[in-house]
Amino acid sequence: MNVSNLIRISYNAILRNKTRSLLTMLGIIIGISSVIAMVSLGQSSQQNINEQISTMGTNLIMVMRANQRKGGVSMGNSNVQSLTVKDCELIKNKCKNVSLVSPMVSANGQIVRGNYNWSGSMQGGDIDYLQIRKYEISKGTNFTEEDVAKYNKVCLIGQTIVENMFAEGENPIGQTIRFKSIPFKVIGILEEKGENQMGQDQDDIVIAPYSTVMKRLLATTYIHMIYASAKSEEVAETATQEITQVLRQSHKIQNGGTDDFDVRTQAELLSMMNSVSGFLTVLLAAIASISLIVGGIGIMNIMYVTVTERTKEIGLRTAIGARGKDIMFQFLIESSMLSLVGGIIGIIFGLVISYVASALLKWPFVISTVSVLLSFLVCAATGIFFGWYPAKKAANLDPITALRYE
Repeated sequence: MNVSNLIRISYNAILRNKTRSLLTMLGIIIGISSVIAMVSLGQSSQQNINEQISTMGTNLIMVMRANQRKGGVSMGNSNVQSLTVKDCELIKNKCKNVSLVSPMVSANGQIVRGNYNWSGSMQGGDIDYLQIRKYEISKGTNFTEEDVAKYNKVCLIGQTIVENMFAEGENPIGQTIRFKSIPFKVIGILEEKGENQMGQDQDDIVIAPYSTVMKRLLATTYIHMIYASAKSEEVAETATQEITQVLRQSHKIQNGGTDDFDVRTQAELLSMMNSVSGFLTVLLAAIASISLIVGGIGIMNIMYVTVTERTKEIGLRTAIGARGKDIMFQFLIESSMLSLVGGIIGIIFGLVISYVASALLKWPFVISTVSVLLSFLVCAATGIFFGWYPAKKAANLDPITALRYE
């Protein structure tokens, strides 16, 4: 018997029991759609993280104060005074692969304007701070070198501050807000950036000259962090090495000594986030694939029932000349068709679920071609693997016994 006839017989057998066939395919549909949705959403999450990190600048370099340790226990870095404005100047002058440098200090407090009150934070930076952090000004201007030198009380505010501190339609430019009871004149409004990869609102921010924050708010001589920008993404690693060498010399750290600072790049952060996201994606996909095994067991169970129901038919076909391999191929094709059709429906459902979820989460929609192809191959393998034993049982039935079966 040729293959086309076997396919036609299997197709007609499936159609005779539409409800049972659909319920049999349901396990495969759920399994495939779950795997594709999990993999697609995992890759969408990774791309979303990459895009958000890139808004901070792919060549961004961050120099932070190292954690203090006593007796092997981390004491945090809140009281470490290892970074200074002088360090920024040394990096700017000695690091050839660094294009921009800015100190950063921050303070938390209440922002007050008339009857408006908002709990926020103020970050202090140099004139290059906005360019390094990829902030754009929608209205007004940036502060100047003179503002930095004279500790002028001027600031830039984000959209969240605008919405919570000013009436709708009111122009904040030229207005005065108070941060920790100190008046600051608003000279610019920042473009909206939204939330970052950690879910933090990047628009809930006030930016002022670092010198103003240090002298008027914190009364300190050290800075919290240094932001630098490499000349290109390709030389970011070289720039990191240059910064490390300059700071070790500046801080008089001997060879083999422990650094009192940490230098990190966006590439390291990106790699870490992708590693965590990738692990979670694989884990969720593995959990979802368990339903594929359940679906395969369902196919095997139904094929056993089918063989039992059609025992007399098998005996009759064998009696008129059908070979054992024809019988086995017939049931193998039938189980494979159930698996493949269920797989195709599952792929469609999985893509639809991924699209809807990505739209709701405002993530980019990513189709994992590998997961789709792999799912299709898994469907074929499932149909063959779980259909082989029932098919083998059908092929080994004794025709005389089968004809007598009631």
